[in-house]
Amino acid sequence: MKISGHIIDIINRNIFSGVVTVKGNRIESIEKTSQVENQYILPGFIDSHIHIESSMLVPSEFARVACTHGTVGTVSDPHEIANVMGIAGVEFMIENAKEVPFIFYFGAPSCVPATPFETAGGIIDLKDLEILLKRDDILYLSEMMNVPGVLNQDSSELDKIKIAQKYNKKVDGHAPSLTGDNARVYIESGISTDHECVSLEEAIEKIKYGMIIQIREGSATRDLDALMPLINQHPENIMFCSDDRHPDNLVEGHINTMVKRAIDEGYDIFNTLQAACVNPVKHYGLNIGLLKTGDSADFIVIDDLDNMNILSTYISGTKVAENGNTLIPQKQVNRINCFNTKQKSPDDFILKYQGNKIKAISITDGQIITRETLHESKVQEGNVIPDIENDLLKITVVNRYKDSKPAVAFVHNFGLKSGAIASSVAHDSHNIIAVGVSDEEITNAVNLIIENKGGVSLSSGDNQKVLPLPVAGIMTDANGYEVAKKYSELDRMSKELGSNLQSPFMTLSFMALLVIPDIKISDKGLFDGNQFKLIDNFTNG
Repeated sequence: MKISGHIIDIINRNIFSGVVTVKGNRIESIEKTSQVENQYILPGFIDSHIHIESSMLVPSEFARVACTHGTVGTVSDPHEIANVMGIAGVEFMIENAKEVPFIFYFGAPSCVPATPFETAGGIIDLKDLEILLKRDDILYLSEMMNVPGVLNQDSSELDKIKIAQKYNKKVDGHAPSLTGDNARVYIESGISTDHECVSLEEAIEKIKYGMIIQIREGSATRDLDALMPLINQHPENIMFCSDDRHPDNLVEGHINTMVKRAIDEGYDIFNTLQAACVNPVKHYGLNIGLLKTGDSADFIVIDDLDNMNILSTYISGTKVAENGNTLIPQKQVNRINCFNTKQKSPDDFILKYQGNKIKAISITDGQIITRETLHESKVQEGNVIPDIENDLLKITVVNRYKDSKPAVAFVHNFGLKSGAIASSVAHDSHNIIAVGVSDEEITNAVNLIIENKGGVSLSSGDNQKVLPLPVAGIMTDANGYEVAKKYSELDRMSKELGSNLQSPFMTLSFMALLVIPDIKISDKGLFDGNQFKLIDNFTNG
């Protein structure tokens, strides 16, 4: 196979006209010539940190969509499914990924469960970590989220890093807002990357201490605008990633959108492509081609440097996408799951009034950090009920792994005027989380999830909708484009119920993420992320 065009040689920072000859799965030769097709050939894009589960698609289906955007590989942390299924979940991801011509690299989750203050379905201890890290198909130790444990030299945390180092595996970080000596200590413990920087100053400081910064542009958190100057200032110390990419956003674009924005903003094309294509290969030692003779034939063809439209994507010499259409066939999936709770009734969500003001999780749109606010309780027959006028709604987390009493609290600024929404995508333990204007609507939304053993749902009177997620309760093996359409419909409907949030379901999913301050909720109750303890719903005085 021969393909001609303007070849972008990122490593030598050169663009020349030439012909790429592919034999089997490798590049046999690259020869300069004057007569070529008016198109550009370059290495494929790599997402350097993503949770595939966030797309709500199994890996084989994720690949079908991502390849249309020029993505040829990912460095993937499977801790979402690990929290549900343990090692069996990680193995599911690896085996399903093998079904398609796409380059997946997986890590060993470092923090399962994320905290002892929630119920998860899986546990990965030090023994399990060693089992995973000694495998050739496990590339690295996934993000070290227990920052205090690392800083305090907690032996259980340092032992995780030592196991990774024993097998010459990289260690990924997760250290939001960490600076100064604490950042230095964290990095010197052996942690080499971070995807949580939100300010340029923080990123530059971490680079100074030897860290690689993964610039994130996901569905939940978007840092490209703030960190874009790093492209020209520190091109050798950055990579691009999405972290979490919901199905509707994945259909729209992936790493290609970051590349185009940076080039449109006038940033050096070679620096930009170094971050998108080269640095992940070099840092992690990925077996992904960089458009050199003898390399694996992993590359993309685009129309020009202004539009950056992906004309075709090749992985191991196979064309996997053409003109926005995937050429990877859909695969059958052996579903796994862990869902063991019974249907609920409105009485399960009653919260008795205990006097004094009620604490609420106060949301700021576009952020996963929340604040604790205090409100006068609206009481009916001795029970605290939602106060729609003051945007104080009931929020609940239902244990999906065993039948137990739901945790109930209140949330401020969610915006629903009617109905309820629910999801079994609830970081990190993926219990069922719901918010609504009444116990009846919450019950309906929650029971839709239970009936389908996972999903995202909406209830508003007789109007009840659900997108089933039957794989571990967080993914589906359905067609990715249909999933994106259904998810977009639910998102639109939730906004029609009154929410002004950019992404109501996404925001809801992070209200159970206890490791992000200030206040969240788990299946065990309201949680103070600063004091790192469960707290009461009401003030003491």
